[in-house]
Amino acid sequence: MRGWRVLLAAALLTGVSACQAAQAATPEAPTSRAAGAAPTVPYPVGVRTLNLARGDDRPLPTTVWYPADGRRAGDPARTDARPAAGRFPIVLFSHGLASSPQLFTALLTRWASAGFVVAAPAYPHTHARADDFERWDVRNQPGDAEFVLQDIIRRDTLRGDPFKGRLDVGHIAAAGHSAGGFTTAGLFTTGHDPRLRAGIVIAGGGLPGTFAGPEASMLFVHGGADPIVAPYVAQAAYDRVPWPKAFVTLAGQGHGEYLTPGRAGFTEANTTMTDFLRWTLYGDKGARTRLPIDATLAGVSSMSGRI
Repeated sequence: MRGWRVLLAAALLTGVSACQAAQAATPEAPTSRAAGAAPTVPYPVGVRTLNLARGDDRPLPTTVWYPADGRRAGDPARTDARPAAGRFPIVLFSHGLASSPQLFTALLTRWASAGFVVAAPAYPHTHARADDFERWDVRNQPGDAEFVLQDIIRRDTLRGDPFKGRLDVGHIAAAGHSAGGFTTAGLFTTGHDPRLRAGIVIAGGGLPGTFAGPEASMLFVHGGADPIVAPYVAQAAYDRVPWPKAFVTLAGQGHGEYLTPGRAGFTEANTTMTDFLRWTLYGDKGARTRLPIDATLAGVSSMSGRI
């Protein structure tokens, strides 16, 4: 596929600028919420590392950001903080070639603060520090992502695990950037777990056989001038999605600068993705209504499609 050649030929160029900016602090503590309702104020964020592996040759160290107990949202994520009370949907995030979960810290901690448990594995042969970097290993990453998801899910009933009783395992989404976007698409094949309700493909496209099986809403986010994964690659994948879907275009943007706080389009991209998750995983109808507004700013971003 031409799209694959565009993606893989640029392996060492893939990735986004490090997301170093912290979330804006707020003195508010999270309010209690009814079962199934979306949070109304941000949570503090905790972070833990899981040393997972799918066989001896496929280590999958996974960083998990999650809503934490405490009184101040916006502070840096606290290592091994006690999870907040309640059950929270799961988001599996996949990084791109020569990248890492940590490059997306500012984005993913915002999702965690909004009420999601975000698990981000470092893939064995495509992360930034891989000893044996192999771009073609992307084809194996949907299996890795599924393995990580199943490990996270089992922790909801695992005696002694901090996540026991804290995960809404019936509502799961997958998201990813660049090669991670292709990895994300690869999770949505015939027979995929029906609990996988939604996907976000950022600067990526589809793999053969994707967008089949149980219905799942899909959001594509792409720079209008992306030189690494051309917009037509994402559009071709989008056109094949038979389910509710939308496409957000960041005007004149490249391969991911809009994922960095302070850069043009970050607010629009992050707000749209967060409300998409709120709608698909919490059933927040207000978030669904806001999506076209979130994604539209003259000269910066626009949305097409209907979710």
